[in-house]
Amino acid sequence: MNNDLSHRGEQDLIIDVKSLEEENKRLKEQLSGYSIIFERSLDAIVIFNKEGRFVEVNEAACQLFEMEKKELIGQPFTLFLELVPPDILAFQQSMLHKFGSFSDELLLKLMNGKIKHIEFSMKKDAFSQFDLAIMRDISSRKALERERIINEFLFKDVFNRAVDSIIIFDEFGRFIDVNPAFCASLNLEKAKLLNLSFQQFVAQECKDDFVQLLTELKEKGTAKGELSFVRFDGTVKMFELTMTSNVYSGFYMAIMRDVTEKKNMEIKLQKSEERFRAMFEQAHEAILIWNDYGHIVNANPAASRTFELPLNLLVRRNLLDFIDHNDEKVCHVFQQFRKTGEIRDELTFHMPNGEDKQLEFTMKQGVIDGYHLAIFRNVTERRKMEKELQESEQKFRSIFDHSMNGIVLWGDEYRILDVNPIACEIFQATKQQLLNKPFVNWVPEKEQKLFYKLIKQCEQLGNAYAEMTIVTKEGEQKIIEISLKKDIIPNVGMMMLRDITEKKELEWQLRKSDTLNVVGELAAGIAHEIRNPMTALKGFIQLLQGSISEDYSMYFNVIMSELKRIESIITEFLVLAKPQAVQYQQNDVCKIMKDTIDLISAQAMMHNVQIIADFEEHIPFIYCEPNQLKQVFINILKNAIEVMPKGGEVHVRIQNIDLHFIRISVTDQGCGIPQDKIKKLGEPFYTTKERGTGLGLMVSYKIIEEHQGRINVESEVGVGTTFHITLPIERVEKEG
Repeated sequence: MNNDLSHRGEQDLIIDVKSLEEENKRLKEQLSGYSIIFERSLDAIVIFNKEGRFVEVNEAACQLFEMEKKELIGQPFTLFLELVPPDILAFQQSMLHKFGSFSDELLLKLMNGKIKHIEFSMKKDAFSQFDLAIMRDISSRKALERERIINEFLFKDVFNRAVDSIIIFDEFGRFIDVNPAFCASLNLEKAKLLNLSFQQFVAQECKDDFVQLLTELKEKGTAKGELSFVRFDGTVKMFELTMTSNVYSGFYMAIMRDVTEKKNMEIKLQKSEERFRAMFEQAHEAILIWNDYGHIVNANPAASRTFELPLNLLVRRNLLDFIDHNDEKVCHVFQQFRKTGEIRDELTFHMPNGEDKQLEFTMKQGVIDGYHLAIFRNVTERRKMEKELQESEQKFRSIFDHSMNGIVLWGDEYRILDVNPIACEIFQATKQQLLNKPFVNWVPEKEQKLFYKLIKQCEQLGNAYAEMTIVTKEGEQKIIEISLKKDIIPNVGMMMLRDITEKKELEWQLRKSDTLNVVGELAAGIAHEIRNPMTALKGFIQLLQGSISEDYSMYFNVIMSELKRIESIITEFLVLAKPQAVQYQQNDVCKIMKDTIDLISAQAMMHNVQIIADFEEHIPFIYCEPNQLKQVFINILKNAIEVMPKGGEVHVRIQNIDLHFIRISVTDQGCGIPQDKIKKLGEPFYTTKERGTGLGLMVSYKIIEEHQGRINVESEVGVGTTFHITLPIERVEKEG
C-alpha cells in the first residue's frame, strides 16, 4: 500500500515539474518579448529606484539623453532637471505619490548642454520597488508650435499695425477681414465693413479694372493695379493694391496703399511745372539755366533782351563771357557760390554791343536736373536813381539834423518815425526813447483835446498850427509852437517844434512889469488926488459924529472902517508908485518873524489858528529892511490864517540852505491853490479872496525882489500851501 502511495506521489511530482517547466518556458518567452519591446521601443523607457537613479534604460533613452547606457545607469534623474523650477518639480512628485501615476512635460538639460523638451508618463512601483517612466522627445513639435504661434502672432501684429490697408476677401470680393488702417481709410467701423464688398466702394470708372484684376488674380495668383474708392461721405480715395491668392483658408489678400495725396501732389506738380514753364517764358526777369562749366543750356525771352542777343545765339554762349575774370569781386562771388550753393549779389556785365549793365542776380546750384539757375534783374537805372536819392537824402539829413527847430516825422497813429537832435532836447529824451511812440504820449491830458483838434485840422486842410504844452521825459512842462504838415512823402507827416517856454516867460514878465509900471503911474496920479478929499471927508465925518444921535452911530463906524480901508489901499499904491528910501542893515530875521507872529497872534486866536514856529540854530543875520520884511510876513501870515476859516495850524520854519542863503517857509492847511493859478500870484489885482485886491502879495513880491530874494509857492488842492521866501545873507550892490 505504501508503495502505491509512493508511486502516485512520484507521478504527481513529475506532473508538477513539467507544468513548472512549461510555465517557466512561457515566462521566458514572455520576458523575451518584453525585452524586445523594451529595447526596440521608439519611446525612451527608464526604470528608477526609490532614490530616483537610473536602474535600466533602453536604446531610445540613450538616444534621448545622448549618453551610453553604462554612463546613464546610476545617475540621478535630477541631474537633468536643472531648468525645471523647484516648485514645479515638487508639484509633479506630489502628484506621482498621490495618484501612483502622472503625465506631464519637462525641459531636460543634457550633459552636453543641449536642451530638450520631453513628454513623459511615470508609474510608481511598476516593478516591485522600481518606478517606470516612458519619455518622448517633442522638441521639434514644440519648435513648430512656437513657430506657428509666432507666425500667427506676427501676422496678426503686422495685420493690425500695418500702415497700409490689408483686406482678406473671397472670390466674389466680399470682405472676410480688414485691418484698422483700412477702416481708417474708409472712415468706417470694422463690424460694418465685414458686411460689405469691394464692389460697393470701387468708383464707377474703375469697375472694369477691378473685374480684370480679379480675373488676373485667379489665373496668375497675384495682381497689381490702382483703384479709386468712393467713401460713403462722397470723398474719393486712390489706392495702389497688390492681391495674392490662397493666403488664408483659400481666401485672397489685398495690400492697399493710400496714394491720394501722392496723386494729388503729382497733379499739383504737373500744374506747377506748367506754371513754371509759363513763368519762365513770360517772366520780366532774365532767367538762365547753365552747367558747371558756365555753358548756357536754356534761357527765357527776357534774358535775350537783357543780354542783347537772340535766344538761339545766347544758349551757345558761356555765362563767364559776360563778366571780367580779373575782377576780385567776380572771383569772390563765384567762390562763395561754389562753397554755399547759392548767392545773391550784383555785378557789372559786359554786353556784346559794348554796353555795361549793372545786374542784380540770384544763383542756386543744381535746382533743375542738376543744372544751375540764375535770375537777373537790370538795376542800372535804379542804382543811378538810388545814388541821386542818397545824395538828396544826405542833403535832407544835414538840414534835418542841423535845423534850429525840432523836427518830428510821424506815421500811422501819429507814431514818431524820426526826430532830430533839437526835438530830443525839447523832449529831454534820447532818440531811441522817442521812436515808435505815439506823439500824444507827451501831451498832458488837459491838452489832448487841443491836440486831436489840431490833428483833425491837419487831416482836413493838410497843415495846422498851434501853441500847446508838452510833458518832457523828466516830467517838465514846456510850451511849444507846433506846426503840422500832412504827407510830405506818402504816409509820412512832418511836425515842426519850437520851444517858446522862455519866450512866454519873458512875455509874462514883460506884461507884469508893464502892469507894475502902469499901476505905479496910476498910483502916482491917483493916490494924492484921492488922499486930499479923503482927509477932508474924515475930518467932517468925525465932526458930524458928535452931533448925530446914537441911533446912527453904527453907520459912522462903517463909514470910518471903509475910509480906513481906502487909506490902506492908497498906502499900498504909494509903495508901488514911488521907490522907498530904504536903509539896509544886518538884522536877525528870526526876531523879525517872532515880532510879526506876536503882532498877528491875536487875529490867529480869533480864527482858531495856531502858529507853530521852528527856527534852526545859528541862523545868521542878513542885510534887510526890517519893516518891509515884517510887512511881507504879515501879508503871508494873514493870508494863511484867512484860508483856514475852520482853524488849523500854520507852520513857520527858518533854515539855512547853504553859506549864502536862508529860507523862510510858511505852510497852511487851507484849501490849496490850483497849479494854473500859482503863476498869477503877485500880479496886480489878482487875488483868490472874495474882498482882496491882490496888492498885498504884489507888494510882498516887490519887497522880496528888492531884497534880491525870491518867492516860490508849493500847493496841493485840499492839502494846503507853502510859501518859500529865499533871501541872501550878503546883499550884492548893483552897479549904476
